[in-house]
Amino acid sequence: MENFVYYVFILLLVVVGFFVVKKVAGCIIRTVVTLAVLGALAAIYYFYLR
Repeated sequence: MENFVYYVFILLLVVVGFFVVKKVAGCIIRTVVTLAVLGALAAIYYFYLR
């Protein structure tokens, strides 16, 4: 019975870890995309509209 509780705990830990990584990775990806768009807009302004 002790092994069963251990495996349930590990499974719960993996699921919670997956959701945490998913949330953090989604936020990081959005931040990187936003910075890339801002960088592209700054480059367009600097090279073409200045």
